[in-house]
Amino acid sequence: MTLGEVVNAALAGFATGTRLAHDEGRTIIVRTIISAMRQAHMSEEIAALAISFRDHGVCGFDIAGPEDGFPPTEHLRAFHLIQRENFHLTVHAGEAFGLPSLWEAVQFCNAERLGHGVRIVDDITHVQGRYELGRLASYIRDRRIPLEVCPTSNVHTGAARSIASHPIELLRSLRFRVTVNTDNRLMSGITMSSEFEACARAFDWTLDDMQWLTLNAAKSAFFQFDRRLAMIDTVIKPGYAALRAP
Repeated sequence: MTLGEVVNAALAGFATGTRLAHDEGRTIIVRTIISAMRQAHMSEEIAALAISFRDHGVCGFDIAGPEDGFPPTEHLRAFHLIQRENFHLTVHAGEAFGLPSLWEAVQFCNAERLGHGVRIVDDITHVQGRYELGRLASYIRDRRIPLEVCPTSNVHTGAARSIASHPIELLRSLRFRVTVNTDNRLMSGITMSSEFEACARAFDWTLDDMQWLTLNAAKSAFFQFDRRLAMIDTVIKPGYAALRAP
């Protein structure tokens, strides 16, 4: 199969799932990001593929794969193509490699979001009872660049020792634009529900904390602004309000 045929097959599967949900009285909206692998050196071709399907369910472009030895700046032509086409991009950075990977993703590649991003804690120090942010950490927080944090996956890949020691709680408490994600649902055997449950147990998250994290995700979605607002106002906020109701 060609790459285009693979994408068409995936989108057809999404359409089938959406239709079956509709038949059961439920509404599901599916969008996907097409990701290039750093080590494959096909990022410009994959970026063009993502753009060609932008009106058919593809909402953005990403690079993933090994960070060490494959810096995001090796893929500038792909990122510049995405930017010229007014499309969306996220970059896996700051999981297996540290601050240089994050800095390049933000400053050279203009990443709108950061996949994982947890190594930004390397630019945060604890001094006399308070946390001080370095210049890169401050920039990412001030610009509200979303962090696509995947705690269980990070434990499985060795980026964190455990959920309890994962930096997501520190980043949340410091008010970074933290979002909760699963990363590799198949490999790690997790769902969004199980991820929230594990973190809530480890960090005593309340419904208010979980709503804040969910709203972060909605605000950061590669989705039209008016439809993001509608999702927040008609689905997320009423859903959490119902959970709080006696």
